[in-house]
Amino acid sequence: MRCYWNRAVSLLIATCILVFLMSKISEFQAISESKIIARTVWQSQEKMRSVLPFNLTIQLLAGKPLPYKQYLTVGLSSVKRKKESYLLNTLQSIFSQSSPEELAQIVVVVLLAEFDANWVMETMESISKHFKDQLDQGLMLVIHTPQDQYPPLVGLKRNFNDPPDRVAFRSKQNVDYASLVHFSRNLSDYFIMLEDDVKCSKRFLTTIKKHIHSRGSSPWVTLEYSKLGYIGKLYHSMDLPLLARFLFLFYQEMPCDFLLSHFRTLLMQDKVIRYQPSLFQHMGTYSSFQGNLNHLKDSDFHESPADNPPADIHTDIIFYQNHRPENAYTQSSDFFWGKAPTLTNYFLVAFHSPVILSRIVINTGSKEKKDFISSAVVEAGLVSVRTGKGLNCLEFFLLGSFKNGQFEMNDVQKVVKSPFSCLRIRVTKDHDNWIIIQNIYLWTAR
Repeated sequence: MRCYWNRAVSLLIATCILVFLMSKISEFQAISESKIIARTVWQSQEKMRSVLPFNLTIQLLAGKPLPYKQYLTVGLSSVKRKKESYLLNTLQSIFSQSSPEELAQIVVVVLLAEFDANWVMETMESISKHFKDQLDQGLMLVIHTPQDQYPPLVGLKRNFNDPPDRVAFRSKQNVDYASLVHFSRNLSDYFIMLEDDVKCSKRFLTTIKKHIHSRGSSPWVTLEYSKLGYIGKLYHSMDLPLLARFLFLFYQEMPCDFLLSHFRTLLMQDKVIRYQPSLFQHMGTYSSFQGNLNHLKDSDFHESPADNPPADIHTDIIFYQNHRPENAYTQSSDFFWGKAPTLTNYFLVAFHSPVILSRIVINTGSKEKKDFISSAVVEAGLVSVRTGKGLNCLEFFLLGSFKNGQFEMNDVQKVVKSPFSCLRIRVTKDHDNWIIIQNIYLWTAR
């Protein structure tokens, strides 16, 4: 335990030295690659900083870079696998699960991170054959980093008691990601990392955009759209130069997902900010390391995530600490936690504009099967009236009752064809226990 603590302290000290050098170098010498970037810091102030030189020769194998920035870069690194390859299926999922409007805001960057030149050429030709239109339109770029650009991959530290081949694999992977991130730094406003064996939820870009917008001016370093490894981790593109250097500098210390946790905390985001349900699912059966069986799945993945139209949340149930009412609606890992409700207490979702819903799912209670709603009904409010005291909903239509702390209703539009102005949970009996509302998921009729 002590050795791990020493390594963590060393990592922190090294990173502080890196940041110190960044500020000093910018004062005394001109750096050809340097550029001034601004970002919102935790104190809601803008500070300027320069970046240290970081030169890698990265080859563009296919695709045409666009002359303007996109909204999102989807980055993935692929290596030669001993058994099945999932790269083409992953690319197909990215494009097929996106609408034409979404594709106009995306660029996909594929790093062929393999030293086998024959495999690189064969894979590039296969990508060019199946995704010619995307390459011609600038929707996808294929890149490669030559082997002579890599630091030593033998004789490395055997941290975590990993065998030498495992250390070499994970260390090379860190450099792969550093190359990918470095190349992508100026392509878009945001960058999300995937792996080459995932499938995507429908309209994942729209969901990500809504989630980013919902956070407003609240600062963040990393947003997570999967709970697995390095899948679905999103960054501001302005942070990519520092992230590339961070991965490269500590490439032999630990696996990439460990490094990323340190990167987030060193930039003062102490808590994980994870969106639920997950937007990306691991689909590979065999891992890229020695072809080992890997049945890892994200239990929170939904191929068709909820829409959750813009709404204001109101309740007369007293909530505990920062477990606010809106937590139940943001589809994050946060939740609403309220004191024991009594008869007629309510929890109200007031839509900014009337909507027609097709499906409703409300999950309550903790993982320990405690604090669930035992006696309550769900109602649709068809009319909303604003008064001096706020919003008042009228003409409620009963949709159903909670069963075992959960509520689910499909084909809602066949029962209530009129647009909803509100959705209300109304308590029908005093509760002895506090209640947790984990998530409210709403789908609009297409």
